[in-house]
Amino acid sequence: MFTWIATVLVGLILLVIWLMEYDSDFQSVAATRLPVPVISSHALLGIVGLGAWGFYITTDADKLALASVVDLGIVALLGLIMAARWFQVYRAYSSPDASQAGLVAVPPERHFPRPVIVIHGALALTTLVLVAFTVFFTSS
Repeated sequence: MFTWIATVLVGLILLVIWLMEYDSDFQSVAATRLPVPVISSHALLGIVGLGAWGFYITTDADKLALASVVDLGIVALLGLIMAARWFQVYRAYSSPDASQAGLVAVPPERHFPRPVIVIHGALALTTLVLVAFTVFFTSS
């Protein structure tokens, strides 16, 4: 539960950065590679899955456990898609610094700090392993 909460909190930091940098007026110049439905579905399903997992812990209902695993699988798939797209943007655009900020438009996800991405991914992987182990390898 704690790793899932930490994953959501770090993910919300990334979402806030993306929302701050996203400008629909400049999408023709530096369009985001993270479609709005994908990034919002990833965030929403991550939070909904956390809620389902919390209810599973309190009620011990097997259906909630399986729903949480399915939800987490979808969240992980969307996360991997976004990570691959972020990596392409990260490699395609040089690091924006203060001198270039007004001259070069970059997609909003280029502003994601690498350590935050790595921490989010590591927490997500840990959460996935712990949830799957709890659901599939422990006896009720």
